[in-house]
Amino acid sequence: MAEHEHVRVAVIGSGFGGLGAAVRLRREGITDFVVLERADSVGGTWRDNSYPGCACDVPSHLYSFSFAPNPDWPRTFSGQRHIRAYLEHVTDLFGLRPHIRCDSEVKLMTWDADNLRWEIETTRGSLSADVVVSATGPLSDPKIPEIPGLESFPGKVFHSARWDHDYDLRGKRVAMVGTGASAIQIVPAIQPQVSRLTLLQRTPPWVMPRVDRAVSAPERWLHRSLPFTTQLRRGLLWGIRELQVQAFTKHPDELGLIEQLAKRNMARAIKDPALRAKLTPDYRIGCKRILLSSEYYPALARPNVDVVASGLSEIRGSVVVAADGTEAEVDAIIFGTGFHVTDMPIAERVVGVEGTTLAESWKNGMQALRGASAAGFPNWMTIIGPNTGLGNSSMILMIESQLNYLADYLRHLDVLGGSGVRTALDARPAAVEAWNHEVQERMKRTVWNTGGCTSWYLDASGRNTTIWPGTTTEFRRATRRVDLAEYEVIRKREENRAGTAGKKAGAAGKAAAGKKAAAGETVRAGKQSGAAA
Repeated sequence: MAEHEHVRVAVIGSGFGGLGAAVRLRREGITDFVVLERADSVGGTWRDNSYPGCACDVPSHLYSFSFAPNPDWPRTFSGQRHIRAYLEHVTDLFGLRPHIRCDSEVKLMTWDADNLRWEIETTRGSLSADVVVSATGPLSDPKIPEIPGLESFPGKVFHSARWDHDYDLRGKRVAMVGTGASAIQIVPAIQPQVSRLTLLQRTPPWVMPRVDRAVSAPERWLHRSLPFTTQLRRGLLWGIRELQVQAFTKHPDELGLIEQLAKRNMARAIKDPALRAKLTPDYRIGCKRILLSSEYYPALARPNVDVVASGLSEIRGSVVVAADGTEAEVDAIIFGTGFHVTDMPIAERVVGVEGTTLAESWKNGMQALRGASAAGFPNWMTIIGPNTGLGNSSMILMIESQLNYLADYLRHLDVLGGSGVRTALDARPAAVEAWNHEVQERMKRTVWNTGGCTSWYLDASGRNTTIWPGTTTEFRRATRRVDLAEYEVIRKREENRAGTAGKKAGAAGKAAAGKKAAAGETVRAGKQSGAAA
């Protein structure tokens, strides 16, 4: 990374959000951007999660970019390997490699109010950017609970998102902690290999059958030969999910029929009434994420599996102890305990106008204007921000809506700026409040708030800062255009910035800076200015 490099846009992360942003920038004619990726390759969640059985629970033809359809998905629900390969394909197809900086973890982003730009420190040097697009994603930093005795456990410990492929599970006694989306894929994948599997379950999930199958060769040929058939398939999958949304958001009581289907799915595989009682949730279906598996329940019925209907409370040597006192001696502990979703770690590293971090700004709960902009953080935008998550459809639809918003945001900066003038847009606190008040009012009647569960959708104070309480169509409409009335426009003339730089650099620096400003070049303030910022 070149010293004091300056770019128009810096994108943080190279998962679906970051790569989508990069493609959109290129399509908007913007080539002066970088994608900063902390790992050694692209893929985000689909690079990090490589555990056995890892797959998507949204159909492949919907869980992909509308501008990069893939006629060759091998299954209706694709596995991690194929999704990661798809993201590598998108990277090459749109010529993104020259923009991507791997092994470049962002340590700090600080708003420079004098120069209307972001100063970014990474593990490979520093740079500045007019605009930052944070696409670090909510499923990027694993969460391992603080369990007494964990540090002295003599066996193997890892999180599902940091799977240790060098550790052989064959013949081992394994504790699986958690029963979320990752765990229900891991359990059936490892159950045949391990000698004993102890599943520690705090809350049972609702599990529906996974109607997965191979996509036939004639289907793939049809999608390749007649691309509109891929769009048709995608449209059908999308439409079905749009019709389902009202049950989640407005009429949770209508979900009883779906619960009966889920109970029937369980009854088919679980014959033991005591085990069935342990696995039956006491909350409305949809309150937590509905999970899809046709293999989870059959695996739990196997003789080498113990289901402990109680969370892990402590570890004594090589013995895991559940909250109900149940003990099991194990060789390995696998945590399927989710991610830092409502307390995104990147927020600690973003310093805004008042010298306040985004984490401090969000200490009473995450909130952003249209899921994108935070007050006091000009020219900073997040992809998959607060209240943009979905309970039943493809996040790629939400990402693409946010990319529309990003594109319009950048167009406004171009129009408001121009020769010799730098511009920034800062979300007005009143606009952020108004947007979030509306979202939270709509949230009150949804199944996620009324269903009687505690889920990762809720933050520490019980507020749902994760899910979008409407259809993807409504969100697309709400993010099609940037409403300038919701932003404070900050403008500065180039020569003023040059003058500031000059004063700090001395008389000689001032003259040189003035010449650069006259030539229309971006002038960087001296190191003192950077330190002060």
